[in-house]
Amino acid sequence: MKNAWKERTESQQKKAISAEIKRLAALFDGLEGKKKEVADGLIEEAAFMRVQLEELKAKLLKYGFLDEMPQGKYTITRESPYSRAYNSMIQRYTTALGKLAELLPKEVAAEVDDGFDDFLETR
Repeated sequence: MKNAWKERTESQQKKAISAEIKRLAALFDGLEGKKKEVADGLIEEAAFMRVQLEELKAKLLKYGFLDEMPQGKYTITRESPYSRAYNSMIQRYTTALGKLAELLPKEVAAEVDDGFDDFLETR
């Protein structure tokens, strides 16, 4: 996903999700039956989450991890809503990828590159 860290239009988001679905689906092409059905649902959700994580990251870079909240005559500093959403979603994304990897035959699972290591290296 070369367009990471920039806010996208709704149309751009849909295209990015479709591209991620295709990328992930190619990794799980050999699955059949119930495993394929489960994988298809997880792939769609993981693709959506990855694109949303990129959107949240763009907002975090723009607005920061902390937010000033007015409280009458003073303000308090709190964790940004974008930060909370990002932290929650990254956990769910990681879980979804783990569940997908469990669907693969053991010898194939070791070879799959989900891009997560590259993602972490860019942080």
